[in-house]
Amino acid sequence: MSSVPPSTAFSPAEDAAIDRAVDILRGGGLVAVPTETVYGLAADADDPAAVGRIFTAKGRPNDHPLIVHIADAEHLGEWTERVTPSAAVLADACWPGPLTLLLPRAPRVIDAVTGGRPTVGIRVPAHRLTTELLRRFGGGLAAPSANRFGRVSPTTADHVRADLGDDVDFVLDGGPCPIGVESTIVDCTADPPQVLRPGGIATEEIDALLRGELATTPTGPSRASGMLASHYAPRCPVLLAGDEAEARAIASAAPGRMLIGVGVDLVTYARLLYEQLREADRQGATAVVALVPPANGLGHAIRDRLFKAAADRDG
Repeated sequence: MSSVPPSTAFSPAEDAAIDRAVDILRGGGLVAVPTETVYGLAADADDPAAVGRIFTAKGRPNDHPLIVHIADAEHLGEWTERVTPSAAVLADACWPGPLTLLLPRAPRVIDAVTGGRPTVGIRVPAHRLTTELLRRFGGGLAAPSANRFGRVSPTTADHVRADLGDDVDFVLDGGPCPIGVESTIVDCTADPPQVLRPGGIATEEIDALLRGELATTPTGPSRASGMLASHYAPRCPVLLAGDEAEARAIASAAPGRMLIGVGVDLVTYARLLYEQLREADRQGATAVVALVPPANGLGHAIRDRLFKAAADRDG
């Protein structure tokens, strides 16, 4: 009888795919990995050359920091020089899960990962294949979203292949991502802690865990993934509407416009958001008309992605 619990058992194909991914990563290669949020483009976080390949493949600015993914919270102290009290609370409550903690970097963290900054983003993903990959790999993986920089994040293996092609050495296919928007990023070096990017864990939940000691509006320079004004954008324009009537009116005002976000709950909206933005491009839509949801729960993350997708791309 297998000693592996049924919830973490792997098929022979999955087992072989994980081992192949480990071998590629140890050889300095790039592997697209599934998470509960989006697919990440992973490299050995201790290998400057491998991390450099991430920036080349994505066309990402070299000073834009990456997030280090680790197998569990027990390894957190290897990547930060200090686990702050707020970080300890959030890690205990939310990991594994869609939360990234920004903390003071440990000496082992290379400049290529942080963009030369004194802080590093760290998270423990909640996807069975990537959790096992991290366990077998035995180190940290630097992994931004597995797409061209500034464009729509991938939530399926096919999205990764369509975006990156041969620039990624292997895609670990874990099926569609169940959440569909990136992790929440909390700067635990700030006092009080700040939400730098709303994501898969609601801002209200973070605030409750920190007993109201949370700044929801970030101040200071860009210092984490997804903080640029324009991001997550399809090729076609994105037009925003504040209510359903306005959304339908804008969508019907010109031919070829695709309407999203009407008649769905926030969980479904988040899970399908990037797929729908990609579908608009596949269909040759002249624009996406998106209903902006209320600022609660996953609505925070959806609003953030929509505002950035609709932002002036020349600014």
